[in-house]
Order: sequence, then C-alpha cells, then structure tokens
Amino acid sequence: MGKGKKRVSTEGGQGLGVNPFGGLDLGSLPSGPVSPVSQPSKEVETVKKSRGRLDVRREKSGRGGKTVSVVSGWKGISAEEKAVLAKSIQKRCGVGGGVKNGNIEIQGDKREEIRAALEDAGFRVVFAGG
Repeated sequence: MGKGKKRVSTEGGQGLGVNPFGGLDLGSLPSGPVSPVSQPSKEVETVKKSRGRLDVRREKSGRGGKTVSVVSGWKGISAEEKAVLAKSIQKRCGVGGGVKNGNIEIQGDKREEIRAALEDAGFRVVFAGG
C-alpha cells in the first residue's frame, strides 16, 4: 500500500442500457422461458403403511414414585432405530429417557406426545394399562 496507488474511476462509464449478450447469435433458442403446459393435477394419495403395533403405558411401580411412559411391543426394529426414535421423542417431549431392556422409557406421563411422534414414524400406537 504505497503512495502510487491507482484508483478505479467511479465516474459514469457505459450506460446500464447496454446488453452484453446483444451480439450473440441465438440460433433456434427460445427468446424467453417457456411456460409449462398445464396438465390436470393428479392427487397422489400417500398411504402410510403401518410398521406394527406399539403399546404405550404409564408406570410408577419400582421407580421411587416417579412416573415413566414405556413404549413396548417392538417387532423387527433394530436397537439403533430404537435409539434414534427415543432421542427424537425426548426432544419432542422436552424430557429425558432412553432405551432399556428393549423398550423405550420416557420420563413423565407424556403418552399423547409419544403417540404423535410414533404415528409420524408410521407405527400404530395403542394405550395400555392406566
């Protein structure tokens, strides 16, 4: 950054009306965007296939008076997928929990939130017990 620094002039120059692509030969290209031909809209029905039945129950016994919601009845679901589902349910409910003995345990009575999360994942949820 010496004394001989040359500055670029910001005075005038070519007007903005000049098209830099004006001299190009377009040949058989269209002059503008082609509007798509409107086709009758076909309503696609997305049928959610049930991935199985899950039981959601509330437990207090043997937990020092604390309430826990337990999701059981997993068939054909890997332990990794259970862990991912448990993590998403915990985030959705804003509580702790985890996978224990092949079941997902969520702290507190959050059965409705658990039902919504599992139904979004494609499971059929049934409340069991009281």
